[in-house]
Amino acid sequence: MDESPGEEHLAFTKWAILKGIEINGVAPARFPGRRLGMIATKTIEEGEIMLTVPQTAMLSIDSIPSAFVDLFPKDTSIHGILAAYLTHGDARLLKDIDAWRNVWPSWQELEDSTPILWPSHLRRSNSVFEEGQDSSLTPSLLPPSVSGLWNSFEKVPVDIDYDTRYQNMLAQEEKRLRNAWEQVLSVFPQTEWKMFAYYWLIINSRSFYYISPGKGEPKDWNDAIAMVPYADYFNHEDNAACEVRFDHIDYTFRATKRYEKGSEVYMSYGAHSNDFLFVEYTVDGFFLDKNESDSIFLDNIIFQDLTATEKQELVHQGCYGNFEVTETGVAASIETAACLKYMSKREFRIYIEGRSKRAFDAEKSAEVIQGWIRVYLEECERTMEIIESLLEKLGGSRRRSDRERWEKGRLEMLLSRWDQIKKICEKAANTVGQGE
Repeated sequence: MDESPGEEHLAFTKWAILKGIEINGVAPARFPGRRLGMIATKTIEEGEIMLTVPQTAMLSIDSIPSAFVDLFPKDTSIHGILAAYLTHGDARLLKDIDAWRNVWPSWQELEDSTPILWPSHLRRSNSVFEEGQDSSLTPSLLPPSVSGLWNSFEKVPVDIDYDTRYQNMLAQEEKRLRNAWEQVLSVFPQTEWKMFAYYWLIINSRSFYYISPGKGEPKDWNDAIAMVPYADYFNHEDNAACEVRFDHIDYTFRATKRYEKGSEVYMSYGAHSNDFLFVEYTVDGFFLDKNESDSIFLDNIIFQDLTATEKQELVHQGCYGNFEVTETGVAASIETAACLKYMSKREFRIYIEGRSKRAFDAEKSAEVIQGWIRVYLEECERTMEIIESLLEKLGGSRRRSDRERWEKGRLEMLLSRWDQIKKICEKAANTVGQGE
């Protein structure tokens, strides 16, 4: 493995130290199959603090001159203001972070790996910004949690609003970017789209949780962000042996196990599904081979199988939507929804209120849930066939263009992700009903 990160990363490390960042036993390094990561440069003992980043070194809404922030309407997103500052801020002030910016991915790297920038035939979603897409001619290749679309059935309208943070993710990301773009245009009409989008996406994929001292959570959880230099070298592992703390003054990263010299040091970005990681942290276009937090959702499948009255009953019981499935089983809300398929309304309420379990039938519930999971399996098989057909058309010729090779890599990545989803469905279906 060539561990050398390059001269620009060595220069950034020197800059970080001058900014008061305390680095103990870690450094950026290149790892096979990934852009960069953090390596242990010595044996790190359990309990050792590996990295401390002071608030003064971070890029946050508090580090931007107030005169710049005040240019924007009050409802402008913090994410958008940060991107606008990197695009239009005082050149003399921005020069101070040149060493940091020099190690950020290039536009080409973002374009290659970030679904929001992929060509339309690869990234088709339910975004309102999609134009000229004929669903009969252009299938959706992205997973439904990302695209909000299905190839094997048509979604029924959902008349009830609810939080779908981990569904329809690409459309939500595109909406946030477009809204930020429009807000910045109101202040800087000559803003170049490509430059603004570049900085917005850099912040989106490299930001950390941040709330201004003395202030509460922002209305939009996406705005609780700041960029934390050097810490953004850490790659993600679901159960990383790294304790991360932010006390509104410093970010500290402490080892929770012994790291041998030369081993990669990870942090956890949170308990996120592979689809979320794929959309939000896509500089390397990655998802994990093993992810204990991986999941899918049955919302659209269940909604098409319920009447309007049954949906209202789920709202009444506080278990409407976000019907999550993991390899180990299904969410309690799915089990609740399944009861509606064979219980009367009176039986259902008596059961839900805990007055009697007489109407509950474990076998019937399992049969209903397995039927819903089979619909998802059919989607897996249908989409995997489409992707395999596209790969076959590209063929195995060595004379493929660079773009064809790139597209082949994206299709293989998507095929691998669909195979993971298929396994989730199969394992969950086998788990349903056990232990009742």
